[in-house]
Amino acid sequence: MKLNYFSLLFLALCLFFSCQKNETPKTTIKQNLLVDLNKLNNEILQFQKLVDNNATPKELVEQFKKSRLFYKKVEWAIEYFIPETARFMNGPALDEMELEENRSFEPHGFQVIEEMIYPEYKVADKENIIRELNIFKSNIKQLEGTFEVITFSDDYVLDALEQNVFRVITLGITGFDSPILQSSIPEAGESLISISEPLKSINSNNKALADLKKLTTKAEQYCKENNNFNAFDRAFFITEYLNPISKKLKAFQREEKIKNVKKTSPLKPEIETLFDKDAFDVNAFVLSKDYNFTADKAKLGEKLFYDTSLSKNNDRSCATCHHPEKAFTDGLKTNVSLTGSNLARNTPTLTYASLQNAQFWDMRQLDLEKQSVDVIQNKDEMHGSMDDIHTKILLNAAYISLFKKAYPKTAKPEAWQIQNAIASYVRSLNAFDSRFDEYMRGNKNALNSEEITGMNLFMGKAKCATCHFTPLFNGTVPPSYSKSEHEVIGTPQDVSGKKLSTDQGRYLYNKMPQLIGAFKTPTVRNAAVTAPYMHNGVFKTLEEVVTFYNKGGGQGLGYEVENQTLPFDELKLTKNEEKALVAFMKTLTDKRYQ
Repeated sequence: MKLNYFSLLFLALCLFFSCQKNETPKTTIKQNLLVDLNKLNNEILQFQKLVDNNATPKELVEQFKKSRLFYKKVEWAIEYFIPETARFMNGPALDEMELEENRSFEPHGFQVIEEMIYPEYKVADKENIIRELNIFKSNIKQLEGTFEVITFSDDYVLDALEQNVFRVITLGITGFDSPILQSSIPEAGESLISISEPLKSINSNNKALADLKKLTTKAEQYCKENNNFNAFDRAFFITEYLNPISKKLKAFQREEKIKNVKKTSPLKPEIETLFDKDAFDVNAFVLSKDYNFTADKAKLGEKLFYDTSLSKNNDRSCATCHHPEKAFTDGLKTNVSLTGSNLARNTPTLTYASLQNAQFWDMRQLDLEKQSVDVIQNKDEMHGSMDDIHTKILLNAAYISLFKKAYPKTAKPEAWQIQNAIASYVRSLNAFDSRFDEYMRGNKNALNSEEITGMNLFMGKAKCATCHFTPLFNGTVPPSYSKSEHEVIGTPQDVSGKKLSTDQGRYLYNKMPQLIGAFKTPTVRNAAVTAPYMHNGVFKTLEEVVTFYNKGGGQGLGYEVENQTLPFDELKLTKNEEKALVAFMKTLTDKRYQ
């Protein structure tokens, strides 16, 4: 009996330790990220070794591509949790500017290195590349230290992964972070295949996760098989892979009962895809909760918008220069002053103006409230007085009734509410019901083959979407939408194209050389009905605009625009491609203007 007992005990212990040995311990999201960061660091070390040993340009390019693929594995976490560091690892090769303090920082990271090694590597850049790689390694070390102390809760991880899919749509497949090498397509595949790993740490047996893994695997394979940047079918890829991946992520969230992250964001937390009709929240761009949009505020704002008593001589309203039938533009080359003289700039559309972080061509005001005051009080535009307008409203029973309904917490109309009401009306002008929107929501008959070709050109070869980001098609940078960009494109003074525009744009308010000739990137939505184009209305047709960009902007025309942010090399679009591009832009027209 004694022998039997010990034999059984020995057998039980053997089985226990055997099971322990064969069972794979569950790794955490943090552990996986740190492992991937270490792999990325090793690739950078290998890159540095090749540079030190005077490797061939081809070897350098191949190692560069390989290194950035490893970066794409962890990009979802870096961009979401530590965006300040991400900017200096894979951000644009343009100075980062802090306009409030009137200072700038030189760029660092992959895109800076990309310009040094391609299309031609010069040995003279060797020391600069080594310097950049050392900075990159330092950033990796910083990431490791930060990741060590971060708590990766399920809700934030899910939110970060959803943002990553939106990043692939808006930046990844457009060439935004690979403007010269154009290695974006395989990198997009790498970003997508990395999605399932963090979710396995939440629940590896989830059904939605199994479906998601199949989808991302197919998406990666599609990228591998169709890795030609210019020929890549983005319309197909978004509708057949990226949107379904977004929906599966939402399904995973529901099945795991993971709550939405509470934050102020232009993207509503409940959306399933970036192209949902109500995906964007205008309240993310307001000053405070008191300024939040309501239908009653918009109704009041509409009355104020058409009220000529807001101007000094009671003869001009907001609608005088923003005609509803022209998507709230005026159809003029440049606006006309109260005295009948021409002003310097074209009247921009108010549609989708609420989905950006700066107003006016020179971006001098940050919100719509200040924008309305600026126009009303401008002596050349309306020459009104906010104090006088406030006094008039206090004596108007009809207005007092509307204000009471719009602002029930205040006893009588307050001055700030006038601005907020007008701004609220402008915030109501975002329809998101164009034929493009229909197509992205599943109606395959909404666009014809030429228009789909145009979309693929817009997001690819023509490089339009690297400044006019899908689906807002303005310069508000996705997927956080916390910043709106300006660009320096070298616009001509007149249609003859013989002289550069003398308008210094944003430089008038921020005296930094990078901002000479810088203007806000406006939306392309409703562009078919908002001619003429550019800050000075120099181009009458979309065809003229496309031709200008095809030639490489101002530098392409031979102007001296040292700070041009637009790529100055020719796009080499054929006439048919130019035609398709214009056809696509016309699909961005809201139903009311069709």
